Amino acid sequence: MFHKTLFLQESKRMSRHLIAPSILTADFLHLEDEVRMVNSSEADLLHLDIMDGVYVPNLTFGFPVIRQIKSVSEKPLDVHLMIVNPDRYLDEYRDAGADWLTVHYETCKHLHRTIQKISELGMKPAVSVNPHTDVALLEPVLGDLNMVLVMTVNPGFGGQKFIEASYAKIRKLKQMIKDAGADTLIEVDGGITEDNLGKLITAGVDVFVVGNTVFSAPDPVQMISNLKHPH
Repeated sequence: MFHKTLFLQESKRMSRHLIAPSILTADFLHLEDEVRMVNSSEADLLHLDIMDGVYVPNLTFGFPVIRQIKSVSEKPLDVHLMIVNPDRYLDEYRDAGADWLTVHYETCKHLHRTIQKISELGMKPAVSVNPHTDVALLEPVLGDLNMVLVMTVNPGFGGQKFIEASYAKIRKLKQMIKDAGADTLIEVDGGITEDNLGKLITAGVDVFVVGNTVFSAPDPVQMISNLKHPH
């Protein structure tokens, strides 16, 4: 997978870890300003949570909003699908501007086929697992993934408290990736703060989705810098 190798090399040049502000907790009345703020920061990606009100108890936004965000964002779009039957819309998410596309293990009947399709469409495939899902279930597909997203809260709403059992899960996944000889990145989403960032890096996390910690900060650009360069 040529594009995967190039991206991993690019990622390693950018930083030891990547920061992906989550637009879910942004001010939607001033969404363009929020995206431009992220553009001006040291963030590496812009994270978009897509929720259908069926798989998770919340609704967010669809293709028109993604296209508008794409027209303004200078950061790659990290699109996280919390929806049932994601295979129906893979082409549309690519056309709307997704650079990375994450599907949930729990929603895919034929996971390997879905991953292959995402890759064929030119996006970077990723799979997310809910807090109750054992990462061992991903072992057969690790080599086909750019990234695994470990949900460190129950999906659906921002501002939740980090689930402490996630550390052991991340360490287990990191060892699985090493044993497989894969370059798969580990992303976490939910309850990420300056206080737990260092411990998560030590556990093996490569990419951090950060919502409230960034968008509720007095100076979001400075907060992103703090997360990018923890003390």
